[in-house]
Amino acid sequence: MKKDYPVPAGYLERETEVKKSRFIARVAPVGSRDEVKDWLEQAHRDHPDARHICWAYQIGRPGSAAEAAMNDDGEPSGTAGKPILNVIQHKDMGDVLVMVIRYFGGIKLGAGGLVRAYAGAAESVLSEVDREVHKPMLDAQVTLSFADEQPLRHWCEVHGASVQSVEYGASVFARVLVPEDQKSVFGAFCDAQKLDYSFER
Repeated sequence: MKKDYPVPAGYLERETEVKKSRFIARVAPVGSRDEVKDWLEQAHRDHPDARHICWAYQIGRPGSAAEAAMNDDGEPSGTAGKPILNVIQHKDMGDVLVMVIRYFGGIKLGAGGLVRAYAGAAESVLSEVDREVHKPMLDAQVTLSFADEQPLRHWCEVHGASVQSVEYGASVFARVLVPEDQKSVFGAFCDAQKLDYSFER
């Protein structure tokens, strides 16, 4: 099964208007519920006078997301968060949060109108955001000598891994993010260099 999946490459904002109501859609890459919370708090700071800030997100692989949630923020049930989430799922994108900030324009849209407006706002921003491919990574702990640090860094550069931290003591302890599809290659490298390593669960 292919494990890579598209995620938003960054933040993007787009605005649409429906019967004088303003819908400001924001998309952001997220990897945790805490990041979702941070983005929502920022939206409330930026738009304290908005009537509604509705949202939906999914974290993980599209089609089998580890986590997904939505919120209508006072709009009639099912008219805001669900349409936003439906568009996210249709776009086959993971690790994504879409917020739609609404300023009421004085004309009621009705349930069907709200569904179309929120889905349209989500579509406007998701269709324009750049995508990049998420590659699942593994966390490896490596114990090595000072002389082995440079070969380890070189291996990481060549294989798309990254050294996250290094601690120097009697030995050197490194934390390395290794692409999941390079796990066995990394193991072979460590065995060849006689390095102690383990993958965090």
